[in-house]
Amino acid sequence: MIGFENFSENLIISIKSRLKPVCSPYRFYAIFPGLVLCSAPIWCQKEPVTEPVLPQTIVFEKKQIATESYESVGVFDVNNDGALDIVSGAFWYEGPLFAKRHSVGGPKRFGEYYDHFSTIPFDVNSDGKTDFITGGWFEKKLVWKENNGSEEWPEHLIAEVGNIESTRAWDMNGDGVLEIVPNTPNDALRIVFWQNGKFEVKTIAEKQGHGLGYGDLNGDGRGDIVVPHGWLEAPEDIFNEEWVLHEEFQLGTTSVPMLVTDVNGDGLNDLIVGQGHGYGLHWYEQSIGNKKKGSREWSKHPIDPFNSQYHTMEMADLDGDGVEELVTGKRYKAHNGNDPGGYDPIGLYYFRWNGESFSKQVIDFGVYGEGKGTGVSFEVIDLNEDGRPDIVVPGKDGLTVYFNKELNNELKEQKH
Repeated sequence: MIGFENFSENLIISIKSRLKPVCSPYRFYAIFPGLVLCSAPIWCQKEPVTEPVLPQTIVFEKKQIATESYESVGVFDVNNDGALDIVSGAFWYEGPLFAKRHSVGGPKRFGEYYDHFSTIPFDVNSDGKTDFITGGWFEKKLVWKENNGSEEWPEHLIAEVGNIESTRAWDMNGDGVLEIVPNTPNDALRIVFWQNGKFEVKTIAEKQGHGLGYGDLNGDGRGDIVVPHGWLEAPEDIFNEEWVLHEEFQLGTTSVPMLVTDVNGDGLNDLIVGQGHGYGLHWYEQSIGNKKKGSREWSKHPIDPFNSQYHTMEMADLDGDGVEELVTGKRYKAHNGNDPGGYDPIGLYYFRWNGESFSKQVIDFGVYGEGKGTGVSFEVIDLNEDGRPDIVVPGKDGLTVYFNKELNNELKEQKH
């Protein structure tokens, strides 16, 4: 049992309950051999709690896959044997054990970075073997790596799009094929789409900035694109009509992605935004300012202002209760330690929405070598087919899987 440590970053922010002021932000947690058990914070109140508060915990089994420092990961069946494999950087790790490593070749290294900031599965040449799309900051190219079964997957240029911070993919027109959207802070915002057997590129805005999100913000059934200085409203024909920019906020150097989701269940989609190169994780509540004009207002609420480099995040139902949790953490040495908080301890967390605020749960935390950060992208997926989503996390601090095990007894009794 490791003793408790004073984690000021573990405060539950904006708590709006009957509990009185917090007098200690201590969190107790235990690490058993191969297991990380994280619990909800223990609070000190001026008034007694009249109802029992059961710890809501999930047990994760931590397994280090590799010490390579690639910051992106993808999960798909590389060799068509029916088992999911892990692909990161120059290698893929054969499932279900992930012990056997195979080379795919590349990518180039620039200082502490590899020019590999996404791993998007896509069978580009329709040969039945899954390839992947990637790209990087330094060579300014979006490329696809061809899964040809060898130890050197050929690299093919898609487009030269500028410095790529990271890349995301969504089926934006509902045809079952992913559209690719690189986040290029210094360049235009482009959609890369597959048409007539080749990739086409559509520029929808000349300015983008650091950060990218996607989702329906105005309730018209079409997915809009979020950038740090506003959101672009999707037209009916996303490839041939104009995207209208609504400059309704200034969010800073934000995460990739920013998440579009109805946090408070009021029927309007809100935003969850991390600061990729500074301190802060917040959600922005959408409300209708003028119903006739359809104008929106955005209210900023803190989730966790005490950690830095919330560079990427995902939503997933980790405990099977039908409600998704926010999964995120600190990108280790995002700017090689030069960001605010660059040498703070690193961590991986999930946040539960309790109907009024988010509560922070620790999956892993500590200095380099003990805790674990997120890289620029990670995957939440059921790796071992046990019905519970696991977390696959790359980064300059290595490649690690957190297997999602059974809930603890208290939570199982509470859920049933």
